[in-house]
This record gives sequence, C-alpha cells and structure tokens, in this order.
Amino acid sequence: MPANIRSRPTVSVPPPMPPLLMPQPPIAPSLPPAHTVDLMTAAGCAAFSAEWRGKEAKIVECPALSDSMPEFKTTYDVDPYAGVKGFDDSEWPVIAPPELTARRGGGMISFFWFRTKLTVPAEAAGFNTAGTKAVLRVNVDDYAEIWVNGEMPRAAGRPSPGCIQGFNMPNRVVLADQINPDDSFEIAVFAINGPISAAPANFLFFREAKIEFFR
Repeated sequence: MPANIRSRPTVSVPPPMPPLLMPQPPIAPSLPPAHTVDLMTAAGCAAFSAEWRGKEAKIVECPALSDSMPEFKTTYDVDPYAGVKGFDDSEWPVIAPPELTARRGGGMISFFWFRTKLTVPAEAAGFNTAGTKAVLRVNVDDYAEIWVNGEMPRAAGRPSPGCIQGFNMPNRVVLADQINPDDSFEIAVFAINGPISAAPANFLFFREAKIEFFR
C-alpha cells in the first residue's frame, strides 16, 4: 500500500498495556541549553541536512468503527496521515526555512502538516554534539502535535511533550539522551488552528523551531 494511504482501523482496539502503567516520556531539561540551532534559518537547516516540506491536512468522513453505538454510522479522520515513519512527502512543496512564518491554512478550523528529516552533525556551528542530549523545540500558532520517527511521545495521565501543550506554547521533545553524530530523526509537525470550538479568524505558522543541546 502506498505510504500516503492509511489503513484505517475498523474496530476499537484496547491499549497494549494499562494506560497508567505506560512509561513516562522523557522530559526536556528546564535549564538553559548549552547550544541552540535555529531550524527557521537556511544555515540551521543546512547544518542538519534538513529540508522542510508541507501540505494542508483535511478532515475526511469515513465509516464508524464496527462496535460503535448503532446511531453512529460515520466518523472522521485526518488526511493525509503523515506522522507515520517513512511517509512519502516527496511530492509536497518545499518550504524555505524563513517561510515557516508564513500564514498557512484558510483560517477558522484548519490543519497543516510540516515534515523534515534531521541528521545530527558532529559539529553544529562549532559545537561538538557527541554525547549531548538533543531536544526539538517547536512553537506553532496555535497548537501542535509532534511525531518523531513515526511515534508521538505520549502517555495517559503524564506530561506528554508530543501532544498539544497549550495555546501558543512550545512542544519540547527529547530526541535522544546521548547523541551520536549522524543520528537521524524523521519529524512531522501537525499544526492545528484553535481553539477548535471557538474557530479563530487567524492562520497556522511557526513561532520557533530549534534544536537545543544539553550537556
């Protein structure tokens, strides 16, 4: 099946383990980073061999799960389902790093995918990355969900940096506790205009996108 097409579930599935027993996703340090690289600049993206691409996401109607209550015949899903690892975004438009600030979507209730692949260099602007903790810091107006290598870091009842953090608040996702040069990370950012129940007359854009290194 092509990477751009999701095999949607047809029946409800219990979690693989009790939600409250799921391990806590790693939390980024609260101390100032030893070094920061701005992924909204050409130089910052070049350091990580990164190229941003983007595409508007749609909410599409699909069949309800087979064990839904009988009055529910249909439900909704996101298309494309672009957080999965190996998703083929090669036909998506390239977004120049400074253009991440451009207002995307039609306003009101709207969604947009941003994707890139990061390859950590041995040195980032003279900073030795080996053995450091690397954190992706993303702030999307208004909300964001972050996928790393096909996973959204989250756990029920616990701080979950890959999920919505709040209105215009940064997601800070730990990429690795100990970086080795040439480590690579496939990043998908799902941007959401909100609050959804009070559809705003504004658009989707990055406020910041950075890699933070900690020793």
